[in-house]
Amino acid sequence: MIPIAHPVFDDNEIDAVSAVIRSGVIASGEQVLSFEKEFAQYCSTLDAIATNNGTTALHTGLLACGIHQGDEVIVPSFTFFATASSVSMCGAKPIMVDVCEESFEINPDAIVESVTSKTKAIIGVHLFGQPCNIAAILDVCEDHNLIFIEDCAQAHGAQYHGKKVGSFGAIGCFSFYPTKNMTTGEGGMITTNDVSIAERCRRLINHGQEKKYLHTEIGYNYRLTDIGAAIGRVQLRKLDVMNQKRNNNASFFSRNIHHPDITLPTIQEGCSHVFHQYVIRVRDNKRDDLVSWLSEHGVGTAVHYPIPVNEQPVYSGSQNPPCPVSSKLAKEVLSLPVYPDLSEMELSHICDSINRWS
Repeated sequence: MIPIAHPVFDDNEIDAVSAVIRSGVIASGEQVLSFEKEFAQYCSTLDAIATNNGTTALHTGLLACGIHQGDEVIVPSFTFFATASSVSMCGAKPIMVDVCEESFEINPDAIVESVTSKTKAIIGVHLFGQPCNIAAILDVCEDHNLIFIEDCAQAHGAQYHGKKVGSFGAIGCFSFYPTKNMTTGEGGMITTNDVSIAERCRRLINHGQEKKYLHTEIGYNYRLTDIGAAIGRVQLRKLDVMNQKRNNNASFFSRNIHHPDITLPTIQEGCSHVFHQYVIRVRDNKRDDLVSWLSEHGVGTAVHYPIPVNEQPVYSGSQNPPCPVSSKLAKEVLSLPVYPDLSEMELSHICDSINRWS
């Protein structure tokens, strides 16, 4: 079976972890500080703050931006659940709006229609590895004095008009889950160019400490370990090469998949896609049949995401506007394996299996 995803490791990660274990310092220490500095340099931001996963990065970053009880934050309805739940964790209300059918990204027109006097921020998700329409969202933020927050969990290294994601908003939030373009096992990162936001993030992830044993606010234990950071530093050095391999694999699919019931992904103007997922759309309620066919032929797949956030039971009574595009996509999308170390034989087998499906 060709899996849908798996992390790409070699002896460099093993050696890095072994060195940390031999040092005896395995909690948050010098490796984390070095990882933060290197990641900030990679994203061309002033600072980066490591956390223990992507959800805590979002939660911390939102709090540091001043999101609290009574605020509304506009989020796309077609995204991973944590984009919205992190808003709820702050006591604020996520307002789910629809996405664009071609790009899967949040629809700027839908954002405008949902702005109220309570709106404090907009979260733009760079879904599946492609930047959202940052320019249009920034225009809305400027018109309504809103905070722009980037959910970069799936877009490490992606660029919008030549500039890396995570450097546009008040904060950018990344995940290093094992299926992501780079991993620390579990982990997250907040990027920012705002000194005060960075300082508050550091307090919040460490029990609200201003300095050791001096707690100036209620915080959390959201720190990344040196073991995770050591893996992340190696992965970061490989990231551009791994992203290029993902792009090569995606290009292979786009050249060689030919089926009348399948729509292939597109790259929007001004965007560099890093293909965290290669997501096709299967028409006429045939997706489950294709999933079964591919499984029978040794190809793993996944559905990201079968239930839009606005349709999740916990949010079903929130009186969010209908999101018909998200509902449609949820019934059609299918992710194919696109990870860096797929062989040409495996790529050809995936394409051939799809093209022979009837």
